Amino acid sequence: MTALRKRLLLATGVAGLAAAVLVAVRVQTATPAVPAAAQPVAAIPVAVASVTRKDLPIYASGIGTVQAWQTIQLQPQVGGRLLSVNFREGQEVHAGDLLAMIDPRPYQAALAQAQAKLAGDQATETNAATTLKRDTTLARNDFASRQQVDNDTALQRTAAAAIQADQAGIAAAQLNLDFCRITSPVDGVVGFRRVDAGNLLVAGNAQPIAVVTQIRPVAVVFTLAQERLPRVRTALAAGSTEVQAIVGNDPTPIATGHLVTPDNSIDTSTGTISLKAEFPNTDRKLWPGQFVTARVRLSVDRNVVVIPLQAVQHGPDGLFAYVVNADHTVAARKLRVAYQDDSQAEIADGLTGGETLVVNGQSRLQPGSRVLARPMAAG
Repeated sequence: MTALRKRLLLATGVAGLAAAVLVAVRVQTATPAVPAAAQPVAAIPVAVASVTRKDLPIYASGIGTVQAWQTIQLQPQVGGRLLSVNFREGQEVHAGDLLAMIDPRPYQAALAQAQAKLAGDQATETNAATTLKRDTTLARNDFASRQQVDNDTALQRTAAAAIQADQAGIAAAQLNLDFCRITSPVDGVVGFRRVDAGNLLVAGNAQPIAVVTQIRPVAVVFTLAQERLPRVRTALAAGSTEVQAIVGNDPTPIATGHLVTPDNSIDTSTGTISLKAEFPNTDRKLWPGQFVTARVRLSVDRNVVVIPLQAVQHGPDGLFAYVVNADHTVAARKLRVAYQDDSQAEIADGLTGGETLVVNGQSRLQPGSRVLARPMAAG
């Protein structure tokens, strides 16, 4: 029984070995697979723009605040009861408009008193002048002494001086009466009313009746780095002082004005210089207290190479841009940027004009990549 089992196991092993050899032979003699033809690499879609030459304005930008051209506090110059308030809050007023009225009766009485005193002193001066004339005539014939003439002269001059004092008193009384009428000194907008009619006002009180702000024109005060000051002064000397006001993230200016002057000193704590610009503000788009970005034009670079800012890429070796070749492949071109703003860059070296640059889709590119170019969308 044991011998029979050994023969069966031997036969089974021989059969398995024969089957393995047969499979190996078949594998070795099988026809080798032919590799498929290499598929062409798909072109990468990108947006492109042409390199141009043009005149490029050079701007410097700084954060600024809109300020009223003039701010007037309507404070009483005489005391008295406030009879009336003659404006609406937020009303646009003009210079000379009556805005409030203080009870004028005490000052009318003071004026009448000063006028009456003037009349009495004028009568005294007339009498003194007549006496002086008569005594002067008598003194020529020795009917009056020289001492009497001197006394008459002194009395006449005293009366004349009293008249001058009365005239000054009348002017002061008239001025106080005029101060009862509180008028707007400028064209502007009245703010909130802070004192109601019926209240007793005190001259020089710290609480104004209201505040008038002149907003046409309006000022924008902004800051620039102190390194910009020489070019700012050069621009002022040349008369190129355009300033644009920009609000928020919209690069479109909402107003255009001109630079008035830089401040007379640099802030040593920040290394910045403050500047003031004037805007006509006829459409009232600028309002006091509003934050804006002010862009002042320093100069204009003539016939320079200009590209869209989004074409400029940052690499380990510096700035570069992808140039589209005639065979629709791209090459990396090193750049040196002379100036840039929010949308475009002036190229000092690396491009000459006429090249086609990739402005969108650079993240998938490398030198030699094939691209499917489409023009950059306008705006």
